[in-house]
Amino acid sequence: MVICTPFTATTEDSWLNRPAHRRWLIAQGESLIAFGKASRRPEGGFATLDERGHPIPAQRPQTLIAARMTHTFALAALQGIPGAGALVDHGISALTGLFHDDRHGGWFAELPDDDDDPGIDTTKQAYLHAFVALAAASATAAGRPGARALLDRAVATLEQHFWSPEEGRMRESFSRDWQQGEAYRGANSNMHSVEAFLALADVLEAPVWRERALSIAAHLIHDHAMAAGYLVVEHFDQHWQEWRDYNRDQPGDQFRPYGLTPGHALEWSRLLLNLEAGLLRHGEHAPAWLLEDAIGLFDAAVATGWAADGAPGFVYTVDWENRPVVQARMHWVIGEGVAAAAALLARTGRARFEHCYRQWWDYIDLYMVDREHGSWHHELDEHNRPAASVWSGKPDIYHAYQATLFPRLPLAPTAAALLAERPDLAG
Repeated sequence: MVICTPFTATTEDSWLNRPAHRRWLIAQGESLIAFGKASRRPEGGFATLDERGHPIPAQRPQTLIAARMTHTFALAALQGIPGAGALVDHGISALTGLFHDDRHGGWFAELPDDDDDPGIDTTKQAYLHAFVALAAASATAAGRPGARALLDRAVATLEQHFWSPEEGRMRESFSRDWQQGEAYRGANSNMHSVEAFLALADVLEAPVWRERALSIAAHLIHDHAMAAGYLVVEHFDQHWQEWRDYNRDQPGDQFRPYGLTPGHALEWSRLLLNLEAGLLRHGEHAPAWLLEDAIGLFDAAVATGWAADGAPGFVYTVDWENRPVVQARMHWVIGEGVAAAAALLARTGRARFEHCYRQWWDYIDLYMVDREHGSWHHELDEHNRPAASVWSGKPDIYHAYQATLFPRLPLAPTAAALLAERPDLAG
């Protein structure tokens, strides 16, 4: 199957084997870290940045941003980037104190003004708690003070409230006091839980977290996605019945958009390969379907999402007939695309994944990289012009930074654990 423009060089002539390309990736990553440093809030946590890289004072600090930036700076600290370690410590402090609900446990979605502030989102969300666990795991791998205590608290919360042994997946969200659960189950929160679980397995040397990641993947990908032609079914009711018209009236939701999200298929594709590699590395059984499904997801994402409306770039969402719904191009989708292509190239050696890898970095260089103000545009319209219909500003550097890092690393162990052992491998 040819799904990206072929090149004429030999299949062994991968960009990833070229020192100049690796230097370019490193330089891109370092520029993203430099941009992200402006998000540090003296009061604690990290601010959402606007298009020019300035903090948006009117926006309440978010736990998601704090966790993602802490994780990203931990990866930078592990590589020896000056200033990154202090920013990890800053993030640990915020996640330990400011964002934590000391009354009921768990983490707020956003920073409260006081303990009884009625204006904040007080729900306890699996999506956010997965990122807190990921940040704590990466910070622990980086050896930062207070990280292990934060990690232990995050793990206890996941196990007590979110992980469902009966379902073999994560519950979605609860009221602040944990007494009411949401009658919804989401693939997005479970996908990022897989990401966090793989990191927990490595940092804690606890294979149970890989087992749980495999359980989630088996249900959501090998059962539901494979049956849907490797399009990731995103929304379910509390009994795990597919909810295909969920958010039909809010098609551009940031985290739960209507329909199908090609970018998530790309993200899942890479995660399945990370999971497979992690299982094999520890002598654990890795089902053959992990590779088969990773390829199926990748191909389905490209077939349905890439240039779906005739212009280059991945559309954000499509409907169940594969027609574009939200045509905006999100930076995280193309970032996950290059990471998935690199992972599949490393795993299979097939030239077609190199084709996509090259084509998509060319696209990022042409359209996504903001050479005037720094970082990447978080959203482009259907004509590949900067836009803000779904995302405004440049909230964090998590997806873009990982796109510059992951292609330079083996598929296992997870990035922070690997860099703690072999920081030279990122060079």
